[in-house]
Amino acid sequence: MLVAVQANEILTLSALGVLLLIGLLVGLYLLVGLFKARSLLRREFSAYFLSPIAYVVLVLFLVVTGHLFYLTLEQLTASGPKGVEFPMQLMLGDERFWLVFLFIPPLLTMRLFAEERSTGTLEMLMTAPLRDWQVVASKYVACLGFYVLLWLPTLAYLPVLLDLQRPIMQPAWTPLSLCMVGGMAAVFVAFLLALLPFGSAGRIVGLVLLLAGVVGSGIGAWGHYHVDTEHVLEIQAGIDPMPVLTSYLGLFLAGAMFLALGLLVSSLVRSQMVAALVSLVLSLVFIVAGFWRPDMDTSSPAYQVLYFFSVPLHFSRDFSRGLVDTRHLVLYGSVAVFCLFMTVRSLESRRWR
Repeated sequence: MLVAVQANEILTLSALGVLLLIGLLVGLYLLVGLFKARSLLRREFSAYFLSPIAYVVLVLFLVVTGHLFYLTLEQLTASGPKGVEFPMQLMLGDERFWLVFLFIPPLLTMRLFAEERSTGTLEMLMTAPLRDWQVVASKYVACLGFYVLLWLPTLAYLPVLLDLQRPIMQPAWTPLSLCMVGGMAAVFVAFLLALLPFGSAGRIVGLVLLLAGVVGSGIGAWGHYHVDTEHVLEIQAGIDPMPVLTSYLGLFLAGAMFLALGLLVSSLVRSQMVAALVSLVLSLVFIVAGFWRPDMDTSSPAYQVLYFFSVPLHFSRDFSRGLVDTRHLVLYGSVAVFCLFMTVRSLESRRWR
């Protein structure tokens, strides 16, 4: 029995190792492709700061999230029978949040290809020495980067949402902590090589250092805070931090799915307004159950299907409570990959015509 268990563990670890290696190779291939298309990536990302729509989205998003944070803070400091067990559940389970979130991806993606088609610059872009997937990936990563930028100001809410105490630093230097610090230093050096004019060789070295630094710092950080008894940095949280981590993970993956859907729609039409409206209608498939909650048997197949596609219910019942359901991750990842794949095929069909 023991031999069988050990054999199963070895087989599982081997499969995970192979998948990790394949993922690293695919990630390296994508990074090299994005590096060759860095000028397009830089142009697409900077275009958001030249558009008034991006600033309107940013201000409206921060106003809504700030109001929801204020309501959550009232519940956290309330006395008597009032209160909230999971702060993120109150913020992300509110219908007002998803009503605003519904409009963000269409507004961010509507111009990416529709504007190129309407102005006639798509033909010029297609003649650039780039492959179709590099063009799609550059626009998608730029859009996803601005989406992440929207959430950065909300990190200021974390000290209150987690009831963080004063951090404590101590010289607990172990092989794992040194691996973590060394990986972070490698990432910093990689960014310096990317900014300074070292040529192509220096940029390739920086890319290798970036990958090695991310892997080393990730492994070192996980091992240091799970294996070592003493830690270099300790921050005590009065509230369980896992719901916050899982909520931000879910928001990133859900946003990636909706942005990929909007990118696909933008590649099929000429008008930005049409792209935004069609993307909005398609996004309703994943959000409408958060507003329309019929009285159904939770064990019925119809409810299970409704729950599987309802992103607001994923957050109110799982992500905001510190739970990660792999079914939600599979849904977000598969829809995003499929939409990006179809976007590349949409561009290829234009070449055929």
